[in-house]
Amino acid sequence: MTRAPQGTTDMRILIAMMKHETNTFSPIVTDMRRFEEWGCFFGAEARRAYEGTGMPFGAYLRLAGEIGAEVVTPVAAEAMPGGPVTREAYERLSGAILEAVDRGIDCAMLDLHGAMVSEATPDGEGTLLERMRRIRPDLPIAVTLDLHCNLTRRMVENCTALIGYKTYPHVDMHEVGTQVGRILLRAMKGEVRPVMAWGNVPLLSQTLKQGTDDEPMRSLIRMAREIEAEGALAATVFGGFPMADMEDAGTSAIIVGDGDLTRAEGWRDRLLDLAWKSREAFVYRHEPLEQAVARARSMRADGPIILLDHADNTGSGGTQDVMTVIAEVIRQGLDDVAVAAVWDPAAVQAMQKAGVGSTVTLRLGGKIDMPAIGEVGRPLEITGRVKALTDGEWVVHGPMYTGVKVTMGPTAVLDTGKVQIVITSRHHEPWDSGVFRSVGIEPEYKKYLLLKSRIHYRAGFAALGKATLTLDGVGVTTSDNSILEFRNVRRPIYPLDRINERS
Repeated sequence: MTRAPQGTTDMRILIAMMKHETNTFSPIVTDMRRFEEWGCFFGAEARRAYEGTGMPFGAYLRLAGEIGAEVVTPVAAEAMPGGPVTREAYERLSGAILEAVDRGIDCAMLDLHGAMVSEATPDGEGTLLERMRRIRPDLPIAVTLDLHCNLTRRMVENCTALIGYKTYPHVDMHEVGTQVGRILLRAMKGEVRPVMAWGNVPLLSQTLKQGTDDEPMRSLIRMAREIEAEGALAATVFGGFPMADMEDAGTSAIIVGDGDLTRAEGWRDRLLDLAWKSREAFVYRHEPLEQAVARARSMRADGPIILLDHADNTGSGGTQDVMTVIAEVIRQGLDDVAVAAVWDPAAVQAMQKAGVGSTVTLRLGGKIDMPAIGEVGRPLEITGRVKALTDGEWVVHGPMYTGVKVTMGPTAVLDTGKVQIVITSRHHEPWDSGVFRSVGIEPEYKKYLLLKSRIHYRAGFAALGKATLTLDGVGVTTSDNSILEFRNVRRPIYPLDRINERS
């Protein structure tokens, strides 16, 4: 293990972000433009973009500042989930990090995701870490990963300490970044000796069932915290990301122990055993869409009722332009509904041309085909008034991605009289109330909030919603495994294969 120089001001810390959650069933191309639309910064701009934010990148910068270290920030890049990252984008982003390693650093702190699949490699994070260690075999490396990480051997074997979020929605990103960064700095001073025990179970759990306020994840997270209280430097259970059809997709756990690998392995097995015993609870049970919308129509609540169009969640790689659920809500006559959001740049342009206050008829959404699930785009003809036009820019003030600037691109609101639809030019999952407030809609006063989200909506809307219903529509973020063709994930795996005992 490389030790820190005696004078901490002489330490050079590489801090970098390269994040993408890849849905291999998604038709959305994840190229450099896709990264640039959400956030792609090189050099000093990376530091300026994320310093003081609630991201792991921000936590690393704060730790470096506390010890007076020199900071090297080659890149901070994240793209909204979509299809596999192009080879060109992967090599450019990872290459910036590798060049910085080659120029000379004392340690690295990385803000990664854990479910990046690229045309260059099915294990985007593991390949990056392996390449870094080829340049500097002894380089101390700390890594934060998303709760939806598909953990691989390559990731674990090429870093010093690895940790994942314990919350979904991810409101603890800064906290876990601080935790693993401090482990690394303590290890470099010889105060701790990190050893990692990891493993997985053949369980492809569905993200709709991974909310950490719900069972079974709540008990798993509680156990991870108990293990840390017993002496582990870090304990993580990963729900995994089932839409990334790669060999290691699924549920895993990792313990960072202090010198005692045997004890760390025992803690790991406790987490994995509980995850496997809970496997049936990780499978979502469907309800016919017409029936669920009718139930929503009959409900009475003192505040908004949240309706989740979870099969078209852009935060998991959805096209965000499937109109199935919205069409059914309109057909059944639900009133006082606010929708966030439909991606349709052409519709926004038409509304800009018409101007605020004008009445327009649009063929809304349905612009993108979804060959992986045998669906073609089906626009919805709809008439309404142009209620608002904005640039789509605002800053997150909620507990997730705090301080990060959102750019939805040119944005418009279509008001049909009963339904107000936020229409964007860039993909964005509605996890913060700013998606409504930035366009003049006060969500707390609506009867229904129809959100193209799964769990992240809770960060900004849980306190507003008085009831929540999942509406099973159409899209590449479906929770219906029967319409997905898995080709690469290890088999057998539950629930694709109804296995009764752990292999």
